[in-house]
Amino acid sequence: MSDREIPANSPSDQSEVFSLAVDGMGGDGAPDVVIAGLAIAADRHPGMRVLLTGDEAKLRPLLAKHPKAEAICTLWHTDESIPMDMKPTAALRVRKSSMRLGMDAVASGRAKGVVSAGNSGAMLALAKIVVKTMPGISRPAMAAISPTIKGDVVMLDLGANVACDWRNLVEFAVMGEAFAKAVLGLPAPRIGLLNIGSEELKGDEKLRIASEVLRESPLAAQFHGFIEGHDITAGTTDVVVTDGFTGNVALKTGEGVLKMSTSLLRQVFSRGIIAKIGYLLVRPGLERMKEWLDPRRYNGAVFVGLNGVVVKSHGGTDAEGFAAAVDVAMDMVTHGFNDGIRERLSHMGALLSHQQASMEREPVATVS
Repeated sequence: MSDREIPANSPSDQSEVFSLAVDGMGGDGAPDVVIAGLAIAADRHPGMRVLLTGDEAKLRPLLAKHPKAEAICTLWHTDESIPMDMKPTAALRVRKSSMRLGMDAVASGRAKGVVSAGNSGAMLALAKIVVKTMPGISRPAMAAISPTIKGDVVMLDLGANVACDWRNLVEFAVMGEAFAKAVLGLPAPRIGLLNIGSEELKGDEKLRIASEVLRESPLAAQFHGFIEGHDITAGTTDVVVTDGFTGNVALKTGEGVLKMSTSLLRQVFSRGIIAKIGYLLVRPGLERMKEWLDPRRYNGAVFVGLNGVVVKSHGGTDAEGFAAAVDVAMDMVTHGFNDGIRERLSHMGALLSHQQASMEREPVATVS
């Protein structure tokens, strides 16, 4: 499909460019959660226009119940969808699925971004094949926002690339900086490379080379250097860069610690009358903490490095969580996320090429 080719069987008004394409059938709670989430998002983004893909027989009655969502949506019917357990290779063959139509809309320029709560593996595969990787980026990455004691932090990669080289890490830094600017509104986000220590000699060769390149790049003033695991929640930097294996383990570990802490607090405050009185005294503070750490606020992982905005909502989220994923996508579309990446890469092209040529002339042995 060419860049501006109109997808087959799309709505009749071919002139409208939509803010987002939304997969109406993706996720555990679809389509109910999707439509309810769009109704919430409609209040936050009054000018938003959505190309909603999915089964008209299921979506129309829900839109009728949510007039705010109905007012911003144009429906693109398909009775095909991708199950949550379908393998990515099989999903690629379902050419008229609700997820695929959303990707087609972005690839053709019909929509500026796509949001789905569907199958993660299928979504990444379709994004790579249909939306395609941005020129100058070797691999897309998965980025998301997490809470810290100082505010929010952008983390990437969170699982799209298990193994990475130095160039991937430098590109992740560029994409993470653009993401933090667009979504967190930070004018000059601080960037850190996740390592086993903060000293310059720590880590393997790819980390040290990535650090050297970043210190010589236009991002040098924002590059903090190496950070450790505890720096993530401490808010030492605004962007945490790592490979997909390490990033995914760090993310899941953080989620596990949060669940454990919540469980321990429940146990502590249920042990006798004194503990229950203590809970009543600290309840306002605990409620504020619960609101701050609410996972729905951080719903919306982003596949960055593509020729369009692609946002993955958690499959088990509720309407508030899905609306948060739409918020992330709209922030990226509104603030020219991909333009920021292109601008940075244009200024770093010579540096990256020089380092790559140097590596090819004199291969560096991996340090154990």
